[in-house]
Amino acid sequence: MKATTSIQTLNDLAPLADYSLMDTLHADPQAQVDGVDHHPREVFSGHYVPVMPTPIENPTYIAHSKTFFAELGFDDALAQSPEFMRLFSGDTAGLPEPLRQTGWATGYALSIYGHEYYDQCPFRTGNGYGDGRAISILEAVLKGKRWEFQLKGAGRTPYCRGADGRAVLRSSVREFLAQEHMYALGIPTSRSLSLYTSKTETVDRPWFREASHSKDPEVLITEPVAITTRVAPSFLRVGQIELFGRRERKREHPQALKELEMIVLHLIDREYHDIDKERTLSEKVLQLASAFRERLTSLVAEWIRVGYCQGNFNSDNCAAGGFTLDFGPFGFIDDFDPHYQPWTGGGEHFSFLNQPNAAARNFHSFSTALEPLLASDADALSQLEALKKDFPTLMLSKMKKMWASKLGLDTFDAPLFNELARLMIDTSVDYTLFFRELSCLPEDITSLQKSFYHDISNDKESLKAWTAWLETWKSLINSDNKEALSQKMKLTNPKYTLREWYLVPAYKAAFRGDYTLIRELQDVMSAPYAEQSKEIEEKYYALKPATLFDIAGVSHVSCSS
Repeated sequence: MKATTSIQTLNDLAPLADYSLMDTLHADPQAQVDGVDHHPREVFSGHYVPVMPTPIENPTYIAHSKTFFAELGFDDALAQSPEFMRLFSGDTAGLPEPLRQTGWATGYALSIYGHEYYDQCPFRTGNGYGDGRAISILEAVLKGKRWEFQLKGAGRTPYCRGADGRAVLRSSVREFLAQEHMYALGIPTSRSLSLYTSKTETVDRPWFREASHSKDPEVLITEPVAITTRVAPSFLRVGQIELFGRRERKREHPQALKELEMIVLHLIDREYHDIDKERTLSEKVLQLASAFRERLTSLVAEWIRVGYCQGNFNSDNCAAGGFTLDFGPFGFIDDFDPHYQPWTGGGEHFSFLNQPNAAARNFHSFSTALEPLLASDADALSQLEALKKDFPTLMLSKMKKMWASKLGLDTFDAPLFNELARLMIDTSVDYTLFFRELSCLPEDITSLQKSFYHDISNDKESLKAWTAWLETWKSLINSDNKEALSQKMKLTNPKYTLREWYLVPAYKAAFRGDYTLIRELQDVMSAPYAEQSKEIEEKYYALKPATLFDIAGVSHVSCSS
């Protein structure tokens, strides 16, 4: 007999609720007690605003993460049950106690590449910037782990800056599938729980004309709204810690230092269980900074390993727990380009191989926010400064180790890598296909050429250069057990990545009520290292069609609506 899972109804889930953030931190003293707080306003203090989500109309099921449901102990049938669909499409009325009808939204500061910004806040103070359409509705301890459940697109909050608080189906599909894929790639990430869309509710969004090459949206299109539920140990961000650090630095209110200390200790409780709770505050802050630095450098090296570019890596899009968060204008690289940037507004500072530098800027913002807690401890401040100063050294070490693993080497070889980078750029080489083909330990460049966007069959100079590089590489790998080495490299170099040109047909079909491609992509991208069927290989292990290069909405996107 098949064993049943423990959570089959909301009544089963309710006793596991544990709202640590709302129960231990400060609410905005100006908040509405009933959570009806949906108009943009300044929030001057407090760690969160209680707010009721706004349910989408007539929700319909698209997908859920079977993997994550099993991990949480949720029965698969729960995803399409009326009570579950109501809750995770934003309707919190009539929940069994101790589940709460009121969720919460949080404020945070904005730093772009380490530079503080205030003008994105409508009040020019930074007091109106935060979760404008993301509302957390539940914390629960499931199988010994604490998880926070957050609805993306659940309506307006005080941080909405005048927007409608909705997410469209297009961006919701992208985020749902990206989180599933990142988890399968073995990269720390927020998780996907469920994806629902409305049968009747739509919003207008700026977008591109069909087959346009424009960098800026040109038209308003009407799109279905959707809610995807993302889940993480917490949704605390660098920008959140930064907000409280700024408030104390500017002496904005008498409780500023206390609220900074509270949010930092809450971060430690939620995300850094190895930090000794009996240590002094200075010691805990330093351990936190060191642990976050370790996670952040590892995360960015992993992103580059699989060809992922965050696109918009501001401090508010950087999880203080050191995992991938906020799948807005992200992208997986096609042809290798160090300056690859999927977001038209991202510039070079958030481009593919500049992500280590962007991470360093976010770590600087994080560390600066911690400094007021160490103001009376000169030695601790000096140690924190050393952690900031040594960030690039640690980051470079992680990058070298990552490149060596992709190439199947025990140690990084700079001349070999530099020549490869030059050849990949000159020949226009597909990043994912090349490293996967290399993982098969080819004897000559024949199989590698299936990853080339430029045909070099009649280019004697290029053929000679590639052949010479391959011979040098073969002389450096450990060929004692080729089968073992190949398998190891294949677990480093995925066969499938979630390219934008796969996503576009999936969400376009979804507009018509056809979710087949979404579910197919979910299956394929949940096994990115595996050899799959011949049909799947022909469809998803292929060069990007030439007609899709530089096409708006495929090769580049505006900041995701």
